[in-house]
Amino acid sequence: MANYGDKGRGKLVIRAILLGLYGIISIVCVNGTNINYRDALTKSLIFLEAQRSGKLPPNNRVPWRGDSALDDGKLANIDLAGGYYDAGDNVKYGLPMAFTITTLAWSTITYEKELRAAGELENARAAIRWGTDYFLKCASRRNRLYVQVGDPNADHQCWARPENMQTPRTVLQISDQDPGTEIAAETAAALAASSIAFRHIDHQYARRLLNKSKLLFKLAKSHKGTYDGECPFYCSCSGYNDELIWAATWLYKATRNEVYLSYLKFEAISAYVAEFSWDLKYAGAQVLIVKMIFEGMKGLDIYKQQADSFVCSNLPDSPYHQVFTTPGGMIHLRDGANTQYVTATAFLFSAYADILQQHNQKITCGSKQFDSTHLMAFAKKQIDYILGHNPQGRSYMVGFGPNPPKQAHHRGASVPVSEANAPLSCPMSFVKWYNKNQPNANELTGAILGGPDRQDNFQDLRWTSVYTEPCTYINSIAVGVLAKLAASA
Repeated sequence: MANYGDKGRGKLVIRAILLGLYGIISIVCVNGTNINYRDALTKSLIFLEAQRSGKLPPNNRVPWRGDSALDDGKLANIDLAGGYYDAGDNVKYGLPMAFTITTLAWSTITYEKELRAAGELENARAAIRWGTDYFLKCASRRNRLYVQVGDPNADHQCWARPENMQTPRTVLQISDQDPGTEIAAETAAALAASSIAFRHIDHQYARRLLNKSKLLFKLAKSHKGTYDGECPFYCSCSGYNDELIWAATWLYKATRNEVYLSYLKFEAISAYVAEFSWDLKYAGAQVLIVKMIFEGMKGLDIYKQQADSFVCSNLPDSPYHQVFTTPGGMIHLRDGANTQYVTATAFLFSAYADILQQHNQKITCGSKQFDSTHLMAFAKKQIDYILGHNPQGRSYMVGFGPNPPKQAHHRGASVPVSEANAPLSCPMSFVKWYNKNQPNANELTGAILGGPDRQDNFQDLRWTSVYTEPCTYINSIAVGVLAKLAASA
């Protein structure tokens, strides 16, 4: 939680009197300093544990969660227990889950030292492994990948804890006969990135992940096609070229095999974008490739131009700024889990700032230049906004900071454990637990909710899901930035 020290406040008051700016400096004191990033980091990982499906481990840190969906995959005669529920419902979607693991692995690779210093490295690795163990099950059959478990339409007709759900656990798959390039490539990226995260502590496991990643990339590349099975909830509007670049980049980082570098140089179709998300991966790959360029790699200059364009499009001080920023300073791309773009952009800015600092470089946006400090200041401002430094004066992370939200749009959090075994009526479940204007029965600790609208307005109501629904990929990519900020606080 935010901790405003008396000594710091006293110094600011004295300075304010001297400068005649008491009002301005007081706001800075309350809204600009002393966030406990380490606590936010810890809680961010606890939220991911609350999203686990399957048989929970003995060290489960979420007391109101229990084993769930242990028979997943039974309809396809395969064990698909495990993995993560993506948001406030009980469906396991392959595309966002894989992106969650890729970004968490990236955070862990980039900020391993900082995570260790905060005491969270093992928890981050455990969170990755919970996903990769599941993906190994999903990819256990040749030229096939199981990509979804659960019927979203039936699931959305019942407000039940995952431990007690009675809705069908439908299994969907892609294959060489029914392609889904986006999901196959994203899963390949997740496994390749995770193999890097594990290679120094569990070489055999890392090798398994990498071998499976190679096969999935081959499947994605050789049998191209967009899979619509996860629509309307996770339709890939951007196509699959971004996932192929993303996967090839991670595979090159993991293997240094020229095959993947050749793909990036001669086959890949890249693009200038202003967004990084579960559906649009270009900017993430571009930032990764910039590091390769600064380390001497030739023939990839277009990716640096595109990475710089991403930065120039998001920085408010850039002459090429195009991403909308709320009056309070938060980037806003669209309603409905908008904080995913906030944390994703903050992470890319943080990662790019590290690269610029290491190589003593700057980014040019028209007539202006920006160095690593500019990029990191913007990243910090976005994270700080989420954690309470905003016009509402409230945190958008459950259980953290000033006036945190109480009504996360989340089944497990809102249903009391004491009522878990009562006879379940799906129509009445909404009356009993969804439509009541009262705090959730269980705290969804660490969940970053969807966040405010374009005018910094927020409604803490369970049924306003555009504001109050959490998602795993909002938190996964915040982990790295929080670790970095915790180390520098």
